[in-house]
Parts: sequence; structure tokens; C-alpha cells
Amino acid sequence: MSDNIFVDTNVLVYCRDTSKLEKQARALEWVAYLWETGAGRLSMQVLSEFYAVVTGKLKPGMNAANAREDVEDLFTWKPLPLSQDLILAAWAIQDQNAISWWDALIVAAAKSQRCSILLSEDFQHGQDFQGMRVVNPFAMTPADLP
Repeated sequence: MSDNIFVDTNVLVYCRDTSKLEKQARALEWVAYLWETGAGRLSMQVLSEFYAVVTGKLKPGMNAANAREDVEDLFTWKPLPLSQDLILAAWAIQDQNAISWWDALIVAAAKSQRCSILLSEDFQHGQDFQGMRVVNPFAMTPADLP
């Protein structure tokens, strides 16, 4: 599969969450697949949220230096920055789908990067955003992709 896959913050956080080993293993499987295929996409919002969660909320958390290394590695995926166009698109998505602002920004960023899949447990598995499908990483594996 060569389609772009947008990764939500929760997937990256689970890669570092040693308190949820089953979810950690599945998240690591997905992220390894995305590195291998070059299909991974994300936004600066996702990287900012990831850093804040793993250094401040995750127990046990990561130290800042290691979290920063993770973020710098993920710069390889060319995260989408926040822009005027992204905000305008997110407002339209928020209004059309009655979702939270932060979720609308995620969907807008994924659509902007021409992703066919949004990998997240925070949306309904199988939900469709005008041709972009939500995949819960804990409901299927990369091998299950068409």
C-alpha cells in the first residue's frame, strides 16, 4: 500500500506508554510499518501534543531530551505547519461534521496531505471524511490494509 496515512497523537504516545503494553506493541507495529513504507504523515499539532503528553502527563514519562529526539526523528515525515488555509479548512470540517476544534484540525491536516487513512483511536473506526477513512490502530493491523 502506498497511500498516505496520517498518524494522530495517541498512536505516537502509546509507542512510549509502558503502562499499556498491548497498545504499545500495536502502536509500535504501525509506526514501524509507516517508517518502512514512507506512508506516515502528521502535523506540527501532533508533534506538539506528543511532546507535551510524554514529558508532562505520561506516567512514567519521558525526559525532555529523549522526547525531543523522537520529535526530531519525526520531522522526517515533514509535518504540516499550522496555516491560515488549514484553519479555514478545519472550520469547514468542524461545521460539517460537528466535531471538536482539535479533531477538525487533525482531519484538515490529514486531508491537506492527501491521506486516505487517519490512524486514530479518538474517532469512530471506519468513519469516513469525504474519502478519508478512520482506522483504529487497535482494531486492525497494517497487514489488514487492502
